[in-house]
Amino acid sequence: MIVVENLHKSFGDAHVLKGITTTFDKGKTNLIIGQSGSGKTVFIKCLLGLLTPEEGTIAYEGKIYSELTGDEKRDLRQEMGMVFQGSALFDSMTVEGNVMFPLDMFTRQSKSEMQDRVDFVLKRVNLVDANHKYPAEISGGMQKRVAIARAIVMNPKFLFCDEPNSGLDPKTAILIDNLIQEITQEYGITTVINTHDMNSVMEIGEKIIFLKDGVKEWEGTNKEIFKTDNAAVTNFVYSSELFKKVRQMYIEERN
Repeated sequence: MIVVENLHKSFGDAHVLKGITTTFDKGKTNLIIGQSGSGKTVFIKCLLGLLTPEEGTIAYEGKIYSELTGDEKRDLRQEMGMVFQGSALFDSMTVEGNVMFPLDMFTRQSKSEMQDRVDFVLKRVNLVDANHKYPAEISGGMQKRVAIARAIVMNPKFLFCDEPNSGLDPKTAILIDNLIQEITQEYGITTVINTHDMNSVMEIGEKIIFLKDGVKEWEGTNKEIFKTDNAAVTNFVYSSELFKKVRQMYIEERN
């Protein structure tokens, strides 16, 4: 679990995060949504320890980040996995090399131990025969799965995903969503996903944080988001005709 208390972050005169308080639950897919400029990216960078807030605290399973020593912060970062928006794979490395990279950098495992772990996570993301291929030789969806395998190879307690469905077709995006949710539940990871994809919200939004102008405007589940009367949320969620029709169906069912 990650507990955020009264988080503030500014850049000069721009007050980007304005007193955010929330929790991200272990074993659940926690989504951060909001329009461009709402503070989503700054928020997730604070959670990753890449930015330092001026006020407030972030606690990872009871450990307040700002109170940790330098060594303790490094240890905590090794418990974090990250799936970047563009996958961020090394083009000159094979799939196997990309996934093995964190093990090689941060552990003292033998070559055979690292190989066993890499084979295990690649099998878990359904990439059994891709070890010796290069990123340019595989599809965008496969690249995302490699990125997920690399993010979980160190057995992280916390998994952060920045727009994991960016650039993917709808069918592949659903597969990636389901894979992230399965891994989250299977390994009891605290997963935080920064997304603008409303299909992700509907499919795997076990907890949703909606930001507007740096404020936590609303939070709830993917079932509750259909029922809210919060105007900012409904304007964001139902900006497309498809979701307007879905909301109308829910209203008719309630009546």
